[in-house]
Amino acid sequence: MTMRLRAEWEQQDGVLLAWPHEATDWLPHLVPAQRTFAEIAAAISQSEHVVVVGPNQTSALSAIYTANVVIDRVRFVELNTNDTWARDFGPITVSTPAGSPMILDFGFNGWGLKYAANHDNLVTRRLAAMKTFGTTPIKTVGLILEGGSLETDGCGTLLTTSECLLNANRNPHLTKGELERELNKWFGIDHFLWLDHGALTGDDTDSHIDTLARLCPDDTIVYVRCDDPQDEQYAGLQAMEQQLSSFRTKQGGRFRLISVPTPTAKRNDDGRRLPATYANFLIINDAVLVPTYADEGDEEAIFAITKAFPGRRVVGIDCNSLILQYGSLHCVTMQLPQGVLAGK
Repeated sequence: MTMRLRAEWEQQDGVLLAWPHEATDWLPHLVPAQRTFAEIAAAISQSEHVVVVGPNQTSALSAIYTANVVIDRVRFVELNTNDTWARDFGPITVSTPAGSPMILDFGFNGWGLKYAANHDNLVTRRLAAMKTFGTTPIKTVGLILEGGSLETDGCGTLLTTSECLLNANRNPHLTKGELERELNKWFGIDHFLWLDHGALTGDDTDSHIDTLARLCPDDTIVYVRCDDPQDEQYAGLQAMEQQLSSFRTKQGGRFRLISVPTPTAKRNDDGRRLPATYANFLIINDAVLVPTYADEGDEEAIFAITKAFPGRRVVGIDCNSLILQYGSLHCVTMQLPQGVLAGK
């Protein structure tokens, strides 16, 4: 019996957020970004705890207090951070063969040395040292790996992209077969679904899977589609859709595919396209938080995701401020599964 990477829809104690602050690239858009983070924290706190990390507690709490937050479910941990993308530097939790949680601390190198990551790479071990995770054991793993590159059903299936996991800027010393053996060792993965197509313009993660396609309960995949042949993303997303249709479950069956639209192209002041995507939703205990963009596709996306999660509320949160830094709702959060959070 091996380790088991838990599905996001399994029971959670809370969610980790890294607060945007003045010493990050958020500075030109800091107020709207903090407002969005506070709204995300408020939505999470209706169901579970929120752990907020950052160097300035006053800044975070003043914004959070203005939102509809269940305040006794929010805790702040003072730590230096480079940025806010907790999905990629936060703790990844597995179940041990005994069923108890263990935190794995993988290396984070700023998405292939694109950005500084010296503080972010230490967040998980520092939280553990401060007993944020109580007595949950932690293991440092000598691989570069980001949470946004992994999608699992909790039963041994992994959906990921070859562009990210096999990129020479992550683990160049490993072949595909060697990496699969590492993922089997640490996560219990024995069924690999490698996406070779699909990318969002403006994404700087090398095609994280959580921007493109998401595993959901009951052998369901929610994925981004593109209907406009004039869209620069059209060919890649069409090829991705065809590949998803060819994938099979561990039992040999077909996946139930549910598509969400591509939002109308969003651009920053310099004209650069931003990676807006409805696939970047967060699953919490009784709800799914969906990024919206004041776009005509918002309603369709929420309806589609409701079909994938009939037992959960589906809540839209405007994330136009987040995509200005090339990420969205799932990218700024990391779930803390049941049994991980001290004093919960």
